[in-house]
Amino acid sequence: MWDNPRQLNAVALIVAAAAVAILAVAGVNWAVRQPVFALREVVVRGPLERVNPAHIEAVVREELRGTFFTLRLADARVSISRVPWVRSAVLRRAWPLRLEITVSEQEPLARWNDGALVNVQGETFVADYDGELPQFIGPEGSSAEVTARFREFGEALSVAGLSIAELRLSERSAWELRTEGEGAMTLALGRAEPATRLERFLAYYPSTIGRLHRSGARVDRVDLRYRNGFAARLPAFKDAALRRATAQQAQSRAQGKH
Repeated sequence: MWDNPRQLNAVALIVAAAAVAILAVAGVNWAVRQPVFALREVVVRGPLERVNPAHIEAVVREELRGTFFTLRLADARVSISRVPWVRSAVLRRAWPLRLEITVSEQEPLARWNDGALVNVQGETFVADYDGELPQFIGPEGSSAEVTARFREFGEALSVAGLSIAELRLSERSAWELRTEGEGAMTLALGRAEPATRLERFLAYYPSTIGRLHRSGARVDRVDLRYRNGFAARLPAFKDAALRRATAQQAQSRAQGKH
């Protein structure tokens, strides 16, 4: 080859082309990192109720490094997702030198255990919220299941004019709910076929518990874990029995003194 001028020229051309390509890539890499290509505008779209667009822009400008060309959108998306009330974000570069961010907010459905919230998709998240929400209680990782049952049980209860204030799933997979309102009561649904038990209870509710409520009697707990019925607890009966027992004891002590 070394004695062949044509082959030597071909090799020289290849080497020269490779050198030019390397220099070109290096030049481009250098150029896109120059301040002239720094982001000039960050546009945040919603609709947004709880997320502050200025907060999103501050996260992009302060926590992330890079220009319009070098900014890592995946890293930016992760950083934005840590902002309270942000569920997801879609980022897009728009010339000239603009970053467009479309944010999807969390929509709270309930409180979760001690300090978190559950969104309408059944996902847990952490944020400050002062409004009224039902309470969900359940094992770690069960928020989606509890959310699904909340909708199922809630729809069934609405026929009787009832709604759920608290829904609980125990470690042993037993369900229990507490209704809202002045006449709130706890319904123990157990583990086996809770929806069927609730449906049976609601079929007899107007002529049983509903009638008691209409007469002024308060039912604070109903146990639905019976095969062919349910048991209701009325605090007034317990209080009346306690008063009778106390009166009988007082009368016995008085008679003993005589």
